[in-house]
Amino acid sequence: MNYDKYPVTVLRGQPRAWGGWDAVIGELAARVVAKPGRCVLAVETYPGVDDDELLSALDRLAPETVIDMRCALPPKEEYARLIKPYLTEDRVFGRMFYGELRDFQRPEALSALRARIEACRGLAIVYGLGASELCPADVTVLADMARWEIQLRFRRGAPNYYSDNGGEDVLKKFKQGYFFEWRMADKIKRRLLDRADYYLDTNRPGDPAMLSGDDLRAGLRQITEGPFRTVPYFDPGVWGGQWMKEVCGLDRSRANYAWSFDGVPEENSLLFRAGDVQIESPAVNAVFYCPKELLGPQVFARYGAEFPIRFDFLDTMGGQNLSLQVHPLTDYIHNQFGMSYTQDESYYILDAGEGACVYLGVREDADPAEMLAALRAAQEGGAPFDAEKYVNRFPAKKHDHFLIPGGTIHCSGSNCMVLEISATPYIFTFKLWDWGRLGLDGRPRPIHLQHGEKVIQWDRRTRWVRDNLVNRVVPLSEEPGCRAERTGLHPLEPIETRRYTVTGRCELDTRNNVNMLNLVEGEAAVVESPTGAFAPFEVHYAETFILPARAGAYAIRPAGNYPIKVIRAFIRPGTEEGDQP
Repeated sequence: MNYDKYPVTVLRGQPRAWGGWDAVIGELAARVVAKPGRCVLAVETYPGVDDDELLSALDRLAPETVIDMRCALPPKEEYARLIKPYLTEDRVFGRMFYGELRDFQRPEALSALRARIEACRGLAIVYGLGASELCPADVTVLADMARWEIQLRFRRGAPNYYSDNGGEDVLKKFKQGYFFEWRMADKIKRRLLDRADYYLDTNRPGDPAMLSGDDLRAGLRQITEGPFRTVPYFDPGVWGGQWMKEVCGLDRSRANYAWSFDGVPEENSLLFRAGDVQIESPAVNAVFYCPKELLGPQVFARYGAEFPIRFDFLDTMGGQNLSLQVHPLTDYIHNQFGMSYTQDESYYILDAGEGACVYLGVREDADPAEMLAALRAAQEGGAPFDAEKYVNRFPAKKHDHFLIPGGTIHCSGSNCMVLEISATPYIFTFKLWDWGRLGLDGRPRPIHLQHGEKVIQWDRRTRWVRDNLVNRVVPLSEEPGCRAERTGLHPLEPIETRRYTVTGRCELDTRNNVNMLNLVEGEAAVVESPTGAFAPFEVHYAETFILPARAGAYAIRPAGNYPIKVIRAFIRPGTEEGDQP
């Protein structure tokens, strides 16, 4: 119960921060009043920011002109037609957009907006997505929001950017964000992070927090010096369990919690404290601003400014089976969805109850045509799919590790607490069978047999799976106080995992390669720098933490008189030179 749901990084020095609209507007007013004549204030907004709230607050600056960047776009009906190829008709899957906002802006409209600024003799506020790129600005503000908060607002009826779809299916709104508008906005954000004068946290309605741009950048660099955690979030699901309620200290009145992201920079946030002001910033900002320091040169060369490892929780303790599913092969995900790599993954069993199991690979006697016909019939209202007739069912116990390269049929059974270790493209789950359930919204959960049947690897049968994917533990070293083992992943997967059983002190090194870890046994552990490069960092049971590539050598020891176990993941180096201890 000492799991920290709100890990905070205290900014060093004397950071400048402002909390609440009075302080934020007061600081901006001082900056714009200080400049004689025309002053251009650019307020770049991430899709999801509450335009009504922010524009109302900015009106207190008494601007002579307000430029809304949405005026540069075509009518909404035309905009919807232009973006439709990236959204498709599917509820879940679109196609990745690699273009720019300017691809949709009308040149004549941009010229007219710039003419209005030229005609202004006082304060001109340029507002919205793309505001920082319309013209040179005297003061620039980046108004940002975490992905999880955007998703929660979608559920409460918020529309997508420049769309009248507030009442739309939440899955479709998320799809529009994931495949289209977040990709477009992230490109603008990456160009702005190194020059914004202010960073505005808009995650809490009516309660903004602002940090100077220099102090945000210093905070992101500070993150890359030593271990850190991101802010986890938790969500219920039709198959959800009870384990996280107890271990993570969650609301016990909720029916269940199905999954959690803890250590997913694209989705989770960082919390910074500057004096008495707390600022939330998407953790992906650290990936964008300090990619080589965080990821290391080899990982950055391979993936770009993307964090390629994901740890999350799947809780079926006292719950139900996950859907029977398969993830695409790299070739398929690239050709169909425009993604550059796929969701290879594994299940590390953090805890298990009576009858716990994992479904993995097809049985030796499974006939592909017969199995696919049975899946189609079940989906069309026929007899329920008999999973155990076609799919292997392996008993699962605490600290088992099941490897799941793309194309392998799998799912966790009930009474499992899974630490899922995987590559980051997390939405590409092709459900094959969902045990006849409805989702929490009362609708059938999407089944994608038309995709799944194209990627199932039918040669991954019982013997091969048992020999290659179940508890492939290899002892590596046995030293006083620390035993090291390789637990995966399969050679087809780019991630390697190692488990350390520590009674004394375990010496490790990032070797310029980002490390992601979780304390899978023991109450607490301390992460230290042998050279004093960073302050001692305490982590608790089930917490995920990240060692940036830049951190270099580090050591892990129990925080008390008890043994601990740590699971560690990193991108497998392309050469022996970068191998990990």
